[in-house]
Formats: sequence, C-alpha cells, structure tokens
Amino acid sequence: MATRHHQAVAAAPQPANRGAVVPTGKQKAGAAAGRPRQPLGDIGNLVHAPHVLDGKTKLPEGINRRVTRSFGSQLLKNNCAVTNKNATAPAPPAALKPAVARKVLKPAPRPEQAAAKAINTGSDENRKPPEGAAAAGLVLPRKKLVDTLSLVLSHRSKEACGLNRKPKDVVEDIDKLDGDNELAVVDYIDDIYSYYKTAQHENLPVQYIDSQPEINHKMRAILVDWLAEVAHKFELMPESFYLTIYIVDRFLSMKAVPRRELQLVGIAAMLIACKYEEMWAPEVTDFIHISDNTYSRQQILSMEKSILNKMSWNLTVPTMYVFLVRFAKAAGSDKELEHMVFFFAELALMEYGMVSLCPSLVAASAVYAARCTLNKSPIWTETLKHHTGFNELQLMEHAKALVASHAAAPQSKLKAVYRKYSGSQFARVALHPPAVAYSS
Repeated sequence: MATRHHQAVAAAPQPANRGAVVPTGKQKAGAAAGRPRQPLGDIGNLVHAPHVLDGKTKLPEGINRRVTRSFGSQLLKNNCAVTNKNATAPAPPAALKPAVARKVLKPAPRPEQAAAKAINTGSDENRKPPEGAAAAGLVLPRKKLVDTLSLVLSHRSKEACGLNRKPKDVVEDIDKLDGDNELAVVDYIDDIYSYYKTAQHENLPVQYIDSQPEINHKMRAILVDWLAEVAHKFELMPESFYLTIYIVDRFLSMKAVPRRELQLVGIAAMLIACKYEEMWAPEVTDFIHISDNTYSRQQILSMEKSILNKMSWNLTVPTMYVFLVRFAKAAGSDKELEHMVFFFAELALMEYGMVSLCPSLVAASAVYAARCTLNKSPIWTETLKHHTGFNELQLMEHAKALVASHAAAPQSKLKAVYRKYSGSQFARVALHPPAVAYSS
C-alpha cells in the first residue's frame, strides 16, 4: 500500500512555480479561464509619447521626459480641450485621427533665478504677467523701459542739487573718549541734559528792576563785578559763582531790597552757594573781613535764613555752568576756546538784559561769540546744533550783545572779569580783538 501511494504522488503533475503565491478570488477565476496577466503600467513620472517640435519634426519614439509642474498643467489643459471638442463634434474614424501636436514648453525659472533676473533687468521686469501665461507656465517677454530725455534731465538736475544723495551724519560723538571714565556717566549723559533743558524753565528769575524802588541795573552790575572778584580771590569753584548770581537774581525777583542791603544779599548768596558746592567753604568771618566790616555776623546769618525761606530751600537748579561745560565740549577740545567761552559767559552774568533768558540759550550764545572771536570755521557746526538745540539765527542777537560787551570792557569801570581773563592762567583770551562782524 505504501508503495502504491508514493508512486501515485510522483506521477501527479507538479506546479511550475513552487514558490508562487496561490491566487485567490478573481485571480483564481482569471487563471482558470486561461487569460494572460496584464503587464504593470508606468509607475514613474515619465511619459512615453512621440513629440512634435513646431509641428514639423517628429522626435524618435521612446524618449522619456520628466513631467514638470508647467508641463503637467499644459497636459491637463490639452486634455480638457480635447474632451470639450469631443463632446460637441462627432469623433472621426480611428484611422483619420491626426497626431496631436504638442508644443515643447520651456519650464518656468526657479524663484531664485527669477529674482536675480528681476534685479538685473530693472524695476520694469517686476510687472505681473497675465493670468493665462502664469497658468500655462509661460515666461512672456517684458517691455524694456526706455529713458526719455525728460527723465535724464530731471535725474541730472536732482544729482546736481544733491537731492539724490543721502545726507551724511556729521554729528560727532563727543563722548567717545570717555567710555572708561565712570565720572563722565556716558550711558546717562544724554538723559541728564535732556532733564536739564526741561528743568531750566522752572524758577527762572524775571525782570525785577521795575519792582525794586531803590535798585537799578547799574547797581546790580557793580554787585556782580565785586562778587566775581571775591570768587576769584577765594579761588572758588565756577559752580559756586554761577549759583551765587542765580540766588541773587532769584531773591531780588521775589522781594524788594533796600540799597544798603544789596551787598548783604550778595554776601549771603555766596555763603549759601559755597556751603552747597564747596568742600571747604569760606567762613562768615571771611565775608565780614572782605566786606570791610560793613555787616555783622548776625546780619549775614539773618539774610541767609531769609533767602533760603524765600526760595523754599530749592538750590538744585541747572545754572548756566552745566550747559557751558557740555557745549564747550561739543565745540572742540581747544583750551583757548574753552577759556574764551567762559569769558563771554561771565560777561553775560553782568548783563541785566540776560537775567530772564534760559541758561542754555545764554551758554550757546557765549560759545557762538567765542568761535566768532577766534575765527573758527564753520562758526556753528551740526554737532553744536545737535547738543545745544539752537541754530545761528536764534543766537545772533545775544552773541552781538556779548561781543559789544567785550569791545567795551577795556574802557569800562567794572573790569574784574576783564582782568581775570587777561592773565596767563586763562591764556589772555580777553586781549583778543573783538569779532569784527559783530563789534559795530
């Protein structure tokens, strides 16, 4: 029995492919019917189709072309056109169908190529193409912009006038050398002076001579000239002297003072300023001695108290000195120019007409007059305009008054400031001839 079974199995026909997968469902039915298996279609993005170039030359068959985005859109467009045509007209016999001619379209440039071409060809290349051309992927030729004679002349005129040129930033950085100086507070200096320019308008003295029954502007000039001499003899800091004159003018703006007490007001004001600014302030006995015992200690202390109460103890104000330091730095590092600026500033303190002006305006006028006297060119730079906030027209009138004071100083009876700046310590700047343009 075993032998018969093995012989029957050996005699049975074996399948051609032992490793083939057994077909199921419809595949079994197709295999049973004996139909051949359909070959796989093209699974790539290649199109096997004859190409006709310009409707004349037929390319060899079997050439494969990659389906780009523009080529795909063209194929879709042609397919839609053929479908619509077939829907409206009867189909011709298969033998009479002509070969469909397809135009070989140039693929649209990549974005980076289009951008480079737009930059090279000018702004007229950036116009938007028609919608049909964009849909078909066509790159249409663009019309080149032709320069007319009017455009050329207009362009040359603007160039000659400087309208097409970008203005240069000529404002110098005056703090660039003070980056390592902690006392210069370079990070905050602009904010500090912005605050000074705002605060200077508060508590400004006013024109007070008309409200003073016994004092006139000549008496005030005599007092300021004497205080300048005292400050120079005591070797006080400039801050103390400028604060002294501010206290005098501020107090006289608020209270009427008899003539006999005008010098007492000056002594008490300087005592207050020295206590506020100096490390080693002069004592009351020093002021009694320098005033030739005109006033007693009690009178000086009583006036000091009266001034402080009248000013509400408000001594933290931006005087002209803080602006002079900044503006002189913006004018340059010339030491002679710096001395000349302070010479004109102290002449300005003696001018009653400048009492009610903003300290920054008087300081800028002193810088302008100093540059005119020393023949600096240009007289007013963009750097000075930037830091002072004033132009030449705003300073012209006050600079003329200061130059006139300089011209009259050698013949004046009040020569404390003139003698001070005629010494070698201040480079004898007072001996310079006055600016000719403004002295007349």
